[in-house]
Amino acid sequence: MALTPSTMSALGAQAPDFALPDVVSRKIITPDTFETRKALLVMFICRHCPYVQHVKAELARLGRDYAAKDVGIVAISANDAIQYPDDAPASLAAMAKAEGFSFPLCYDESQAVAKAYAAACTPDFFLYDQGRRLVYRGQLDDSRPGNGRPVTGRDLRAALDAVLGGHPVSADQKPSIGCNIKWKPDGGARPL
Repeated sequence: MALTPSTMSALGAQAPDFALPDVVSRKIITPDTFETRKALLVMFICRHCPYVQHVKAELARLGRDYAAKDVGIVAISANDAIQYPDDAPASLAAMAKAEGFSFPLCYDESQAVAKAYAAACTPDFFLYDQGRRLVYRGQLDDSRPGNGRPVTGRDLRAALDAVLGGHPVSADQKPSIGCNIKWKPDGGARPL
């Protein structure tokens, strides 16, 4: 496990486009799926990472808490499923069902979407405003496996609430930290 911080992409950047299958419904999800929403939260997660395991219940809670609010939420896994079979679509679907995720969990087999977002770790969070400009990238909160701090989602929730309330998001943003994304050795798509 390589401890990796998020890249902290430039605020104001436009959300990259994507079209990925939801591992549960098999529907193709794009940013336009959420075009009427005031905000879009894109989360890069996986199943095997202990950092995601540490926060997965909060991710499910966050999905439930914001389901009726004006935000679109999508999770994406881009890990090499050949080397990390726990991150293959069927395993991801089992996790999404077991955790009660109310948002789509997509699989980025080519890893092109993760590269377009400059995702570096799991979990990695990108929050966009209504114009799909990046307003928050950083940690869920300051809890990490073994540090004894409660998982609250405080930092990400504050950013979501600011966007939904029409307020600027605080510029004091700390990187997310987690396992590095498991890039394919050849950088290309392979069938599962």
